[in-house]
Amino acid sequence: MPIRFKKLLWIALSGSLLPLALRAQEPPPGKPASNEATKPATKEAAKAEAKAEPVRVLTDPIDRIKDEGLNRSQLMATLSYLTDVIGPRLTGSPNLKRANEWTCQTLTKWGLANAHLAAWGPFGKGWTLKRFSAQVIEPQCIPLIAFPKAWSPSTDGALAAQVVYFDAKSEADFAKFQGKVKGAIVLTGPPREVSAGFEPLANRRTDKELLDLADAGEPSPSRFGMRGQPGNRNPNQDPNRGGPRDCAPGGGPDANSPGANAPGAPAPAGGGPAGAQPSSRRNRFSPEMRAQMELARKKMKFLADEGAALLVDCSTRGDGGTLFVQDASIPGAAGFPVPGQAPPARRVSPWDKNAPKIPPQIVVAKEHYNRLVRMIEQGEKLKMVVDIAAQFHDDDLMAYNTIAEIPGSDLKDEVVMLGGHLDSWHSGTGATDNAAGVSVAMEAVRILKALDLKPRRTIRIGLWTGKEQGLFGSRAYVAQHFGKANDSMAAMMGTPEASSEKKDASNGKPSSSEPKPEYAKFSAYFNLDNGTGKIRGVYMQGNEAVRPIFRKWLQPFRELGASTLTLNNTGGTDHQSFDGVGLPGFQFIQDEIHYNTRTHHSNQDVYDQIQADDMKQAAVILASFVYNTAMRDEKLPRKAESRGSR
Repeated sequence: MPIRFKKLLWIALSGSLLPLALRAQEPPPGKPASNEATKPATKEAAKAEAKAEPVRVLTDPIDRIKDEGLNRSQLMATLSYLTDVIGPRLTGSPNLKRANEWTCQTLTKWGLANAHLAAWGPFGKGWTLKRFSAQVIEPQCIPLIAFPKAWSPSTDGALAAQVVYFDAKSEADFAKFQGKVKGAIVLTGPPREVSAGFEPLANRRTDKELLDLADAGEPSPSRFGMRGQPGNRNPNQDPNRGGPRDCAPGGGPDANSPGANAPGAPAPAGGGPAGAQPSSRRNRFSPEMRAQMELARKKMKFLADEGAALLVDCSTRGDGGTLFVQDASIPGAAGFPVPGQAPPARRVSPWDKNAPKIPPQIVVAKEHYNRLVRMIEQGEKLKMVVDIAAQFHDDDLMAYNTIAEIPGSDLKDEVVMLGGHLDSWHSGTGATDNAAGVSVAMEAVRILKALDLKPRRTIRIGLWTGKEQGLFGSRAYVAQHFGKANDSMAAMMGTPEASSEKKDASNGKPSSSEPKPEYAKFSAYFNLDNGTGKIRGVYMQGNEAVRPIFRKWLQPFRELGASTLTLNNTGGTDHQSFDGVGLPGFQFIQDEIHYNTRTHHSNQDVYDQIQADDMKQAAVILASFVYNTAMRDEKLPRKAESRGSR
């Protein structure tokens, strides 16, 4: 048979046999294909399926709050927008106004009522950093980790100048610098030690620390609304450690203290027990400390009078690239009582509309600052170039709080409030201080609206501004709605509502120290402003009457780490504005994480430092406390002296 014929026969046979082979593989008619997925279940599996419990429907409001807040949270998205998109939110700045408007719109979108911006003030000028760079150019190039102080003026283009180290240790040393600092870039104080950190930067409260808080007795009286670092710090933290581990002060000046921002001011030192609140600001400063602060004030005035072109401070805390920076200083201005002198009638601030002219001012990280000092001490001639482009905003001198509410039902005329401060400093994005607290408060009311819970009392959220300058926004709100405390410290620091000559921003009438009608209708205010750490309990602010109530409310959250109640006061945040006029105002105890060591008012206060699970826990606890307060038959009890005097 020819080969060609064989090939044709093979092709023909293949075409007819292949369909037969495929059909042979098909299952018989009426039988399903043999597939593991289609095999009938075993008797055991069928029984188990029959016994499977239906999905449990949560009916208890607190269980529902926990489920919504822990499993469907929107908190981190809120926090990211505030920090990553809007960014730093300095009081009076366009960024803060944008944050006001965005939070107002977001709360409205979530279904809250009466969302609006409540004006207070006038505050003063806003400030925005447009451009900045700093480096040594001679004898070699040294790029510097640095940041301008808020409300520092611009340098009018790049400033290139010789560097002078102003190492005056007393007023008598000023003479040798006369005529030598005009037009110079001046290092204003001594180098600061950077020591090894053998303890972790971040920590959680230990059982012993929580027990110490729980065992605390009646707190000493505290001054209303006193500025200062939060009391939420580790009581066992060594205050003498170097670097960012230099904790915020309890017994020394902090970056918020009037006069502490002056060039050459002493570094923070000392640390009191957690939550301790000194009875007087003067008691916080030893005679030696006050003398150092007074010398720092005189040093700045001398440098300004001599015509220094730019002042360079060493960061008082931080290492490894972390620096802490706040507002610029006014030459010669004293913001604290000096022995032998009457206290100033009002603190002069760089944001004031008519603030005096001041030199540009920057803060440099410790390691870089220290190197410049050592080089000069060894005879090197340094030249720096610094470029600061800043814009002041004086078209609207008022500032604004964001306010919104969930209306109540049968007790709708009574109010429960929650909140945190929306403003921040400018070198970071204000994540732990305090987009964290704002996002937790916003998440708390979102949870309540998402669950369509119907509170008896009206729940009102307040997102405050001007906190970093002295609790200005919350103080103004309390003065407008509830009454004003007679507070000489507030007057000294220029709190907008402190002077009797200031007008109430809401109705143009003079402020009064008498309680207003809303005072009797107020139940409580809950605040969060101690960083990214989870809630461990509540500072009761000396109000023993709330202990059994709060103990019951914390019971569902023991497994989440929250169970501690302390009579201790804590300071430095907006609950003081309410507590100061006799209204129940509370700040939660939180784990510090690395708040005072790394992020608080630093260039590292950014979104990446946030602990998401801690924030979700805080939101569900805050939501439950607010809900429980709104549902009680009675308002929360007030302190004995408050009930007797109001």
